[in-house]
Amino acid sequence: MKKKLIIIVMLFSAGCFAQESTRELKQMNFSGTGYKLGLQHGSQLKEEIAAIIKAWKTNTSKQLGKDANEVVADFFEYANFIKAIKRWTPELYEEIIGISDGSGQSFRDVFVLNLLDEFWVYVNNIHNHHCSGLGVPAMNGKPGYIAQNMDLENYTDGFQMLMRLERTKNRPEQLILTHPGLIALNGLNENGIGVCVNTLIQLRANAHGLPVAFIIRRIINTDNKEEVLDFINKVNHASGQNYIIGIQGEVYDFEASANNVVRFVPENKNGTVYHTNHPLVNTDIKPWFEAYNPKPLNGQNLLNTDSHFRYRAIEKRMTTKIELTNHSLIEALRSRDNKKNPVCKTNLKNEWGFTFASVVMTLSETPYLQITAGPPDESEFVKIGFGKKE
Repeated sequence: MKKKLIIIVMLFSAGCFAQESTRELKQMNFSGTGYKLGLQHGSQLKEEIAAIIKAWKTNTSKQLGKDANEVVADFFEYANFIKAIKRWTPELYEEIIGISDGSGQSFRDVFVLNLLDEFWVYVNNIHNHHCSGLGVPAMNGKPGYIAQNMDLENYTDGFQMLMRLERTKNRPEQLILTHPGLIALNGLNENGIGVCVNTLIQLRANAHGLPVAFIIRRIINTDNKEEVLDFINKVNHASGQNYIIGIQGEVYDFEASANNVVRFVPENKNGTVYHTNHPLVNTDIKPWFEAYNPKPLNGQNLLNTDSHFRYRAIEKRMTTKIELTNHSLIEALRSRDNKKNPVCKTNLKNEWGFTFASVVMTLSETPYLQITAGPPDESEFVKIGFGKKE
């Protein structure tokens, strides 16, 4: 019997976050912009932010065999993202300061929470990256969809959160998957613009570029297609990353690196896109991966990595039907074709990572998302929509 997904709006103690047996999706509503938004976030989630920073440091020290505070200091010797953040998303830099002040945590500790992919790039371990993304364009009167299994490290289990940002004069209402202290993992706005992401650690990175979380928030902060597409192609990307972007009924997939942004178009009859954690079209790769990655045989790359197993499982499901529904995507996200390398990942404790949450975004005239806390085969998806415009 699948566990019931409990949706809870009230605040509760950090201890509730830590119990996997009572895994819950916390929903939080925030208003305002910039520093005030961050201050609200930090103040209302003070205990939870302290708990996840502590968990992150414990995990980092264990994984890297070095005190986490020293790791943070070394990381910021490499990381020089503030100039790009202030250029492209200055209000988000102020939001991070607000989270820090509200939570009583140091700016650096909160900042590193928001540099998830950039820290993974710094660690540079190809085996520590998972996520499976899907996209279906609108067709024959059916809406478009984008979807993702967001796979994170085990210590994040119990911190699942859906953050609702109330609309302002200059910002649409937004639904954002995240955890306390973090500005975004993926998200959807009330205008039907959403984005899902997959780490591509093999691609070249830029220590002076714009980090992934900030790119996500910039994308879902607009209702303009041309602005979104211009931004994703022009911004300097800090990390190798795949972006599946839904714009009302249209779906785009871009592999972004420090020096290149390449659109991935599988040219399937049903227009679908799908991605895991290896580059398919972007050749701006790191030298170590160029030596590691063999040339495709007869046009097909048959590497048996976790990413390749998941890619083939998703490809099979996304290309066999002309019309796909949200149920088709949920079936793909719950799949376990390869027992050792499934799309849907259980938190086994002794292995890296699990499916932190699963999200299906429906890009209909009235957009909404469906979401689970934890692996999607352990919970039912819950539908969450936007408020009415006055």
